[in-house]
Amino acid sequence: MRFLRQSLTGLFLLAATLGLLVYAAATVRDAVQTRMSEEPRVPQARERVFTVNVVTATAGREVPVLTAFGQVESRRELELRASAGGRIVELADGFVEGGHVEDQQLLARIDPADAEAALERAQSDLYDAEAEAREAADAVVLAQDNLTAAQEQAQLYEKAFQRQTDLQNRGVGTAAAVETAELQASSARVTVIQRRQSLAEAKARVDQSATTVQRAKLAVSEAERSLADTEIRAGFSGTLSDVTVVEGRLVSSNEQIASLVDPDTLEVAFRVSTQAYARLLDDNGQLLKADVTVTLDVFGTDIEAQARIDRVAASTGDGQTGRVVYARMDRAPSFRPGDFVTVSVQEPALDNVVRLPATAVDGNDTVLVIGDEERLISASVQVMRRQGDDVLVRAPELEGKQIVAQRTPLLGDGIKVRTLAPAGAEATPTEPTLLELSEERRARLVAFVEGNGRMPEEAKKRVLAQLSQPKVPAEVVERIEARIGG
Repeated sequence: MRFLRQSLTGLFLLAATLGLLVYAAATVRDAVQTRMSEEPRVPQARERVFTVNVVTATAGREVPVLTAFGQVESRRELELRASAGGRIVELADGFVEGGHVEDQQLLARIDPADAEAALERAQSDLYDAEAEAREAADAVVLAQDNLTAAQEQAQLYEKAFQRQTDLQNRGVGTAAAVETAELQASSARVTVIQRRQSLAEAKARVDQSATTVQRAKLAVSEAERSLADTEIRAGFSGTLSDVTVVEGRLVSSNEQIASLVDPDTLEVAFRVSTQAYARLLDDNGQLLKADVTVTLDVFGTDIEAQARIDRVAASTGDGQTGRVVYARMDRAPSFRPGDFVTVSVQEPALDNVVRLPATAVDGNDTVLVIGDEERLISASVQVMRRQGDDVLVRAPELEGKQIVAQRTPLLGDGIKVRTLAPAGAEATPTEPTLLELSEERRARLVAFVEGNGRMPEEAKKRVLAQLSQPKVPAEVVERIEARIGG
């Protein structure tokens, strides 16, 4: 009985399965026949419409800004060198790296013993020369007196000779007496000549002694300069850098021991292209005294100072292009020579120009304009300046029209578009991203900022104030960690 029940159940399941297979086959057959009997339907083609951002072309007056990178320099920088060799026996208290010194302050003294001894010897030689000059002057006086006495004596002998001659002519005197008087007169004239020679020699001695005195004075002056060279003084008030000596060190002549920099007379040197330099010239070809903004980036905090273009370098430089321009900075206490800065120069203003996004202009200086039925039309423009993400163009015929802000390869003439932003709509400024820092991460950043000796105190306080907030700008954190290397 049990066997019969199981057999009937199996036959029932088999029959049900076969019935379902037959029903499925019939359904598939009917569907295929219905599909084959229907007429084919062609889908209706529709034009593709692209969505674009647009800006309205509004001509106006724009002031282009030329951006370049430069380096801060000092207009007054002095190399401190040792004028004499020897051992340094004295250094000023402020003779250290970064020390501030005043004008004519004694910075270092080299052992002056040899120079002082040379000065004393030169002064002794001067005293001897002056004594010789006085003796020579006295000898001239004596020689002059001897000459005067010899001339008087010669006159007396001449008179005696004349008297003997007169006596002989009257027959009273003798020839022997006349000859004797004549010999005495002749001897007196010889004596006068000798005294004149002695006077000339005495005067020559005076001249020679004067020359000796002058040489001795020059030797004293040279010894005094050599003694003064043992003292190194500041040429102006400033800050010391590149200090390489300590007290007791031996230095050679002309060895550089430090550099003196004036931190209050700063300028920035930056290189621009020849084309950009030509835009900084006036109608007479003279460099414009344009305003310059100097920016120092310190961990996301920009320190700015104002400057004015002063001059241009005389030469381009080997292997270089463009021009090197110098701008004199106003008061800039946070800047130091050697800082790498960003320079923004205000060029002459341009009239009747349109500011567009740089993505709106292609390489052929054309833009896409929204025309009739919202179809694109290509139009040429004259590119005047490129300003970061913007471009200044001149196209009077595009005044008031809508221009595609971001071009893509899919856009071109005749393409139908749909504007995403209404004309004149202004973009909402993006809020800076803020981060919540862990205590360990915050302490690491604070320690790095506090230990940075090159950061100005003003910028350091600003950054530490930002790090003390519950949420810190992500840009500041990224820049500090990039400097740390973590």
